Amino acid sequence: MDIEALARDIATREGGYVNDPADPGGPTNRGVTLNTLRRLHLDVTGDGRATRADLLALTLDQAAAVYVAEFFERPKLGLLPEILHPPVFDMQVNSGAQAVRILQKLLTRMGFPCAIDGRIGPQTAKAAEAAARAAPDHIADAYGIARRTYYYALAESRPVLRRFARRRDGGKGGWITRAEGFIAPRFHLTDTQHRERTASWA
Repeated sequence: MDIEALARDIATREGGYVNDPADPGGPTNRGVTLNTLRRLHLDVTGDGRATRADLLALTLDQAAAVYVAEFFERPKLGLLPEILHPPVFDMQVNSGAQAVRILQKLLTRMGFPCAIDGRIGPQTAKAAEAAARAAPDHIADAYGIARRTYYYALAESRPVLRRFARRRDGGKGGWITRAEGFIAPRFHLTDTQHRERTASWA
């Protein structure tokens, strides 16, 4: 699998610069936060500092390089079966270590227990390999469904985040469509099902 191409695809879908007060990530461009830029001392403009100007100047290729280094290689996603690389990588970009916790909880529910610590080590890698062998046609869908469920639960518990899961017109928000982008169409929720799932939200 071409991880660099996957990273560029994720960066493209992340879109441009946003600074949404409701987003805990803060100022973000192409899915890279200003905090990440500063932590990496990534000086795009060459002025010796990592500032909002550097974030705005970040290119698609630079963002993809950050993704590969920080959200694929650093958390050791390469230890997972290849079929899980796209959805877990995308979720790692979106939610950090929560991506691995979701996977670990799923693996444990499937009968392949591992620690729920958000880190990939030998135990998680072994559990993921076993689950992929046991359900090769379903493991990626199962992860995507678990991810979608996580988004709904997060929005349920934190009303300020509900607009990321449900549009103003009541349809599926960006979080849900993003998760379903990695789920086979037959497992997508219908618009009616989504609206029923979020009907209790104010």
